[in-house]
Amino acid sequence: MQPTITSSRLRLRPFVATDAGDVRRLAGDKRIADMTLAIPHPYPEGAAEAWIATHPDSYEGGKEATFAITLMDSGELLGAISLLDISREHARAELGYWVGVEHWSKGYCTEAVRRLLEFGAEELGITRFVGRCIGRNAASAQVMVKAGMLQEGHLRQHMLRQGRYEDMLLFGLVLAGRTGVAVR
Repeated sequence: MQPTITSSRLRLRPFVATDAGDVRRLAGDKRIADMTLAIPHPYPEGAAEAWIATHPDSYEGGKEATFAITLMDSGELLGAISLLDISREHARAELGYWVGVEHWSKGYCTEAVRRLLEFGAEELGITRFVGRCIGRNAASAQVMVKAGMLQEGHLRQHMLRQGRYEDMLLFGLVLAGRTGVAVR
């Protein structure tokens, strides 16, 4: 069963079906789709419900760990954060996240990323984390840097997204075993 994890201001918990309306409202903002790799715009009816329904099997199968980012005090849903493509054999996972526009520039995303990296290292034994973002998404790149990740690559015109070719920035973090010490 997927746990709930906390930080100073946030609770990262499994999504529940009743979160679908908030997911649709937050992720449905064109600015979210514009800055993410996989969120469509317009956000399709029923997509949030279908996405949430995949989480339990993905977690139980050891493939993904997706959490709702919520405020500790009020429980308000802010966004989502995931460890994707988890490989226990290679002790690695890819980081993915989004936060609703009204919650940008408040440090929530960085706090959630730091906490999820700790969880991945301590509970899942992951020592190699990777992350990527659209090249023009300076805020997402900064989140990964603040969380201790290093930029490892810049792929020019790497993907066609919403009618334009986008650069992709690649980030990585290698931790020394379960100690959580970054290897530079």
